[in-house]
Amino acid sequence: MTVAISDEWKTLLSDEFYQPYFKELVQFVKEEYTSGTCYPPGKKIFAAFDSCALDKLKVVIIGQDPYHGPGQANGLCFSVNQGVPHPPSLRNIFVEIQQDLGKQIPNSGDLSHWAQQGVLLLNATLTVRAHEAGSHQNKGWETFTDHVIQRISKEKDGIIFLLWGGFAKKKAQLINPNKHHILTSGHPSPLSANRGLWFGNKHFSKTNELLRNMGKEAVEW
Repeated sequence: MTVAISDEWKTLLSDEFYQPYFKELVQFVKEEYTSGTCYPPGKKIFAAFDSCALDKLKVVIIGQDPYHGPGQANGLCFSVNQGVPHPPSLRNIFVEIQQDLGKQIPNSGDLSHWAQQGVLLLNATLTVRAHEAGSHQNKGWETFTDHVIQRISKEKDGIIFLLWGGFAKKKAQLINPNKHHILTSGHPSPLSANRGLWFGNKHFSKTNELLRNMGKEAVEW
């Protein structure tokens, strides 16, 4: 089965592409994109992998599914295309970075510069039907992305996993805590953030401190 994903990730994940569930998933996604409007654009479905080189990987952030509004989703969790207004969760991420690191809130919500520094921005579900949140959940994507997390846990060392909200925290069971660092907090969505579960987690400074302690370059958030 041909999957348009960077070669190093393809090698790591190749066994999964031949599993029956993945073949069914590919067929489902093809039919969805043919019969209606889905996001992100087809060429961006695996953008999280194409934007973050496996040999540079040092941080993993886990989201749930892509934005479902026009022009928003670009294949990276929490990220939007340049020129698109910041969705509420992304806005709260930037506010926390401002409070934590003293950085100005950027005009662009495109987080590809994080990915290029080794931050895998991984949604659990990689596609969605327009205006229908969660419409591609439980079709096989979660099985695939759980496998991604398990493979990273097994094959890499010293990765920092940022698990925000109840959904992401459940992924901790896939990660070896003796090899990796796991930071958890509430989700940056307004519902969680306004209850005091997001702001003040200082995940961005904590991540950089951990990276420096491992002799790695800090992320320019």
